[in-house]
Amino acid sequence: MPTTETEEHRSLRSAVSALGKRHGRTYDREQLWSEAAKLGYLGVNLPEEYGGGGGGISELSTVLEELGAAGCPLLMMVVSPAICGTVIARFGTAAQKQEWLPGIADGTRTMAFGITEPDAGSNSHRITTTAHRDGVDWLLTGRKVFISGVDLADATLIVGRTEDSRTGRLKPCLFIVPRDAPGFTRRQIDMELQATEKQFELTLDDVRLPADALVGDEDAGLLQLFAGLNPERIMTAAFAIGMGRYALARAIEYARDRTVWDAPIGAHQAIAHPLAQAHIDLELARLMMQKAAHLYDAGDDAGAGEAANMAKYAAGEACVRAVDQSVHTLGGNGLTREFGLASLITAARVARIAPVSREMILNYVSHQTLGLPKSY
Repeated sequence: MPTTETEEHRSLRSAVSALGKRHGRTYDREQLWSEAAKLGYLGVNLPEEYGGGGGGISELSTVLEELGAAGCPLLMMVVSPAICGTVIARFGTAAQKQEWLPGIADGTRTMAFGITEPDAGSNSHRITTTAHRDGVDWLLTGRKVFISGVDLADATLIVGRTEDSRTGRLKPCLFIVPRDAPGFTRRQIDMELQATEKQFELTLDDVRLPADALVGDEDAGLLQLFAGLNPERIMTAAFAIGMGRYALARAIEYARDRTVWDAPIGAHQAIAHPLAQAHIDLELARLMMQKAAHLYDAGDDAGAGEAANMAKYAAGEACVRAVDQSVHTLGGNGLTREFGLASLITAARVARIAPVSREMILNYVSHQTLGLPKSY
């Protein structure tokens, strides 16, 4: 695995950084989305034959990280090109690829992703949204919660469960549900977190879908699901690292300029050392994120699963510490709207919670990596 970026990646990082800085913290989501799409950044991971850049999650995570570091992360990048675009590119039919990938790549179409449920969380084995055949069609029934950007999306890639034709047991399957499908309704969740992308509860009441709404093989089970979940974790890490970098840059600038008792406060080790530690933590998290992206792009799904979970955990922790330390560095100013850090106190916690909690990641590592027994 490469431990340093190629010149091509450095150029991409620099170009995206320049775009992000032009928009800044007060960015307009639609304008930035449109410009990023025109420059080829939204579809950088998608196949060239469908208008993408022919790259991978390595490139897409770089785009999201740099936008975040400029204060203007695009959360729907985690969902539309990373999860949905990847799943369709890998497992979709020729018709599904042609219908969705060009629009996802050029930003004219977006997809949301629905897995989390009120009682199951993200536990795919407890998902109660079910699909069954009705002639040549599918009928999909269930509920989803905390689904991002459904109001912005043309369709939602829903994780349901169907009966395996070989074993009779239920296993996850993925369905493309158009936003205007009869029986498919949404309710916005009143969140304390202030974000451009809203959260929704979804209800699917016998939503009738054509046979070609199913993505991939109905008996493939978890393989197709984790083809989307690993990129989701990698991109969440990129989101967190970018946010942490943004906060840290504001704190460093303040510590250089703010002078008390004839010396900048950054000259004092009580200020300087915690900022240095935050920088180290973010850099280490980025290395694990890059490892996970490299493994995924190389086709090592098992290796990517472990690394993606570790990267998401490390980035979430590093982000929270960087934001907290940055706010403390500014003191009272850290809570003002002028400096734009206070809102990140809540936002930083998202990377610890979603799309999977840090405790579940520790469970994964203890069971899958260390071979320890389960308690559940």
